[in-house]
Amino acid sequence: MQMYNEAASNRGIVTQLRAYLAQAELPEDGRLPPERDLAVALGVTRTELRKALGTLESEGQIWRHVGKGTFLGNRPTDSLSDIAALAKRTNPAELMRARLVIEPEIARAAALTATPMHLAELRLCQTRTREAATWRQYENWDTRLHRTIAEATQNTPLLGLFDMLNALRRAVTWGRLRSNPVKPEPDHHSFTEHEMIITAIENRDMNAAAAAMRTHLQSVERNLLARQSNPAD
Repeated sequence: MQMYNEAASNRGIVTQLRAYLAQAELPEDGRLPPERDLAVALGVTRTELRKALGTLESEGQIWRHVGKGTFLGNRPTDSLSDIAALAKRTNPAELMRARLVIEPEIARAAALTATPMHLAELRLCQTRTREAATWRQYENWDTRLHRTIAEATQNTPLLGLFDMLNALRRAVTWGRLRSNPVKPEPDHHSFTEHEMIITAIENRDMNAAAAAMRTHLQSVERNLLARQSNPAD
């Protein structure tokens, strides 16, 4: 009975932690607050918090670097020094071209192998992006949506390629987060485009999934380059 109660308690704290991270205004690198502060914010002991963090880490939702902290997302597949060095030799436009080569094929593969759990996670991410109160929250859930698509391939090399591109995307200078408006408009292009991608994956339509991802990334590319051309926007 005691073991059952402890397991139930841990599940409750994990749920609290997920809700906190979904709304938290984390820095650009995704670093979580120190354990002491996070435990106070959640109203739990540090021992209870560490168990909950361990659960999220095993799921690939967070990763830890000794001496540096805990970070949202999956551990980068390459060393940070390698990513930093590569980031200095590229730019957002070049990175977008790489994404356009790789991510449509990831979506194609996901349409074949996605499980009900992956599909449910995609729907959750879609809902959370629409509910986001800030651009930071939106972008955290957007990243999670794209990574879930990569996870749905059930292909370790493809997931590794996605993680490398995502780590590189964070390292490349993208400019300031948008502040006007403070969150995506209800008609933000990604909402419809994400819906098309998810629907195609649900329908096991590999060609449609690849095409929808390509259309989405082309929209992202146009908006990104427009912001780079007009940094005051």
